Amino acid sequence: MRWRTISLAAVLAVAGTTACGRGNSRNVLQNKGSDTLVNVAQAWAEAYKTVNPNVAIAVTGGGSGTGISALINGTVDIANASRKMKPKEMEHAKANGHEPKEFVVGYDALAVYVHKDNPITSISLAQLAEIYGEDGTTVAWSQLGVQLPEDADEIVRISRQNNSGTYAYFKATVLGREREYKLGSLDQAGSKDVVALVSHTPGAIGYSGLAYATPDVKLVPVVAGDGPAVMPSVGTAIDRTYPIARPLFMYTLGEPTGDEKAYLDWILSPAGQKIILDKGYAPVTELD
Repeated sequence: MRWRTISLAAVLAVAGTTACGRGNSRNVLQNKGSDTLVNVAQAWAEAYKTVNPNVAIAVTGGGSGTGISALINGTVDIANASRKMKPKEMEHAKANGHEPKEFVVGYDALAVYVHKDNPITSISLAQLAEIYGEDGTTVAWSQLGVQLPEDADEIVRISRQNNSGTYAYFKATVLGREREYKLGSLDQAGSKDVVALVSHTPGAIGYSGLAYATPDVKLVPVVAGDGPAVMPSVGTAIDRTYPIARPLFMYTLGEPTGDEKAYLDWILSPAGQKIILDKGYAPVTELD
């Protein structure tokens, strides 16, 4: 375990904690990765100060791939990811003498967003693939029977950068593992950035975690095959009826012990799971 004992002043700088006690040092657990999970990870870290004041959690984002890479390199204790570790990442970790341990900490409905004035009522996985996929032929809303002003008819594709677990999961689920993204999308560093750009672009479409929805964008129900159109929600993420529902992960290098284990146990407890529910994600355990 890569714990560091630092002064309270340093804890305040890196983890945003407040004074507790009379200048005693704390253990700091480094937690990095998924932009989808960063808000709930920060909320967990803040709440955990009241559970164990001697442990501070330093949370940073950067994307699932960035967090997993940092974990493999031994610079963080826990990696957050909105996708599973890839086989090559597992192999790299094992080559370094580690056996990563996976924890499912919640579920997310990966939402499709359009501008709030877009009249579209649903979209299929096949239509999304033709919009986002290489050699896809759908470039205008009118091709989908959606009438927008002429200057907004062109579909503006908004995507995530390729170190994002959201980018990888959307590709695997919507495009298929063999199909690449079409070039020319507006790739954003974070989930919040996707939603913000969609909200200001009448012809835009984007995808991001459900928890980032705002009144300035519209959520589009998604159709898989011949099934019904399903709205993304906590409920449809829990029962997996939403076609782009996904698990959210935390990874450690091997079986966690000590304070690291205690923190993960607390995240999976009713107290920790209530926080992820409050942040707009589905818990892994049933709550009263």
